[in-house]
Amino acid sequence: MSNLEKTEIRLGYVPLLDCIAILWAKHQGYFAEVGLNVTLIKEASWASLRDRLAFGFLDAAHCLSAMLPAATLGADQLGIPFQTPLVLSNDQTSISLSQKLCFELNITAHDAPESSAKKIATMLHQQQNIRLAHVFQHSIHHYCLKEWLALADAQAAHTLKLLTLPPPYMVEAISKQLIDGFCVGEPWNIQAELEGLSTTICASQQFAPQIANKVFAVTQEWAIQHPNTLNALCQAIIKAQNDLKMIEAIDDVWKILIDYNIIRFNCSQFIHVQSFHKIQNIIQNLVPEDVSPKASDFEWIIHQMQKWDKLEVSDEKIKQIAKQCIVTL
Repeated sequence: MSNLEKTEIRLGYVPLLDCIAILWAKHQGYFAEVGLNVTLIKEASWASLRDRLAFGFLDAAHCLSAMLPAATLGADQLGIPFQTPLVLSNDQTSISLSQKLCFELNITAHDAPESSAKKIATMLHQQQNIRLAHVFQHSIHHYCLKEWLALADAQAAHTLKLLTLPPPYMVEAISKQLIDGFCVGEPWNIQAELEGLSTTICASQQFAPQIANKVFAVTQEWAIQHPNTLNALCQAIIKAQNDLKMIEAIDDVWKILIDYNIIRFNCSQFIHVQSFHKIQNIIQNLVPEDVSPKASDFEWIIHQMQKWDKLEVSDEKIKQIAKQCIVTL
């Protein structure tokens, strides 16, 4: 495409299942088809990805949806606005607790979220420390942990201090007894469960709305300066998303997940078969038919920031910020 403002693109991601459309677009040559030379850059944490995107070390990134209103509001302490033209995943996050804690409190994967939350709240009232982790302050994961605890005890949800860890470190942290549980996207809940470390006790969709979790994001300034390039990037990723929705043989996708160190455990059509097919189902259902971001999703996130981060903002400002998080191609 001769009208591209920029062709050399540095694209950041954090190793999770919902970055797969970006990896697949690169693998299939879809970026090259639209005239782009994309270099994929794995980031160690959401904090590093946010900072590197904000200050121009990355052109675009696989991004937490909640980062966008936080950036626009200046709640991230940077105040460099991000925008998205494209959803990479709807809410696909789960809460896991250590098997030791589950045994002690008689919590099972079949408990209703309210039941498991009540058992945790009771333990907290007994002045027993519970260390729960999420991936980033401005994330669906943070707010879902709070909403889950609030099912049993709103005060406990407000007062419990949560830890922040990058997704790939959750399994190691629970294996070393540094944390008792976490809220994270896949495949990290699955890995910790297969290694006998934790039990996935509930999914966020059991008590929170299905909204955009990860989005494809750029800074507002970058979007203004590179509209044709941004459109080309989205064309390539949407083509990959359409492939993944329809794919029957997952072998090539699975190999990419292993090569990019996202799948770090022995799992196949013959070993841990249910987990293998669970991952395949997640990949095929990461996004709805309409991958355009919705202002209502960002409004929900900002309301969560009001509730849990003590953000003060008017209803009119909420609608304005939500719309500013979206760039239309």
